[in-house]
Amino acid sequence: MRRISLPPRHNWQRIVEAQGFSFHTREDGPYWDESAAYVLTANDVETIESATEDLHQLCLQAAQHIIDHRLFGEMRIPEAAIPLILDSWERETPSVYGRFDLAYDGEGPPKLLEYNAQTPTALFETGAIQWLWKEAVRPRNDQFNSIEPKLQAQWRDCRAYLPGALYFSSLPNDEDRSTVDYLASLAAAEGIATRWISMDQIGWLHGGFVDEVDSPIRSIFALYPWEWLIAEQAGRIGSSFAATVWMEPAWKMLWSNKALLAILWRLFPGHPNLLEAHLDGPHLLSKYVRKPIYSREGANVTVVDFITTAETAGKYGGEGFVYQDLARLARCDGQFSVLGSWYITDQGPAGVGMRGSTGPITDATARFVPHIIE
Repeated sequence: MRRISLPPRHNWQRIVEAQGFSFHTREDGPYWDESAAYVLTANDVETIESATEDLHQLCLQAAQHIIDHRLFGEMRIPEAAIPLILDSWERETPSVYGRFDLAYDGEGPPKLLEYNAQTPTALFETGAIQWLWKEAVRPRNDQFNSIEPKLQAQWRDCRAYLPGALYFSSLPNDEDRSTVDYLASLAAAEGIATRWISMDQIGWLHGGFVDEVDSPIRSIFALYPWEWLIAEQAGRIGSSFAATVWMEPAWKMLWSNKALLAILWRLFPGHPNLLEAHLDGPHLLSKYVRKPIYSREGANVTVVDFITTAETAGKYGGEGFVYQDLARLARCDGQFSVLGSWYITDQGPAGVGMRGSTGPITDATARFVPHIIE
């Protein structure tokens, strides 16, 4: 794997905006960065694909272990959420996707940094925008990207579980909205009736969730953290949730929680795709990353390389932290790069997106850089 410099396309902003990509630029510069590209080899792709499938299988085993041994308290999962998790796991309520964030430099095995299993973004730019970029800039090259056909296949498999129209919901920011709009377009292509509703428009009537005109919501894909939803709806947990199919399902709380990293290491110590991790301190680790059990976009992360070398602010950490061995990130042209490997439920590994930062913590300032295969 290597990084190359490329000239951005003339009027690239207008090009990607015409493709529906509105949040390509931030106050500090471009988020979508086509002044560079990562070049993967066929061996890189095979290595990443195999590691992603292995990690998915480990997570399935870990979820069953958590349930069997009632480790919810250790993971700081609210009591009110436990019946929802157990019910959705037993019912096998369908899920759609997840993103494994990996440290990979093309030399050693990919290492799991964390699993964004419930509310992963960067899907639209990975599945659609970087593919369209490749077709325009490097049409003779391939790309590790089968996200769209695999998502469509997954929606096709989910249809039987969905009573009535499937609502899509998120907070009303451009990034979240583009993710759910992209998912909704692929679901609609498979014959699923879709509707949009903002999270703040979801109402409550006669013991159930309703839309803005008081029609019952029978199924909904909500790009919204379950821990927030549980806290906000604490008095309505029970039959009201069971009457609605929620996607991603409540059992995804077992994976979207960074305590999973410590449980995976406990179950599979020394696995080549895992980093040593603990919940009760760094143990013998002199180089480690401290991450909140619940957090988003790299907030409240501390990097210790014998001494504290980097940290980010934020509002998370009240539930506790996980301490994870410091991984060697790919570093090219002064950029630390994290590889997001997408897994489509029941369809398998589906492609990658690369994000780069000038520092070792991948946060909201990271830039998305497209890739090709040579």
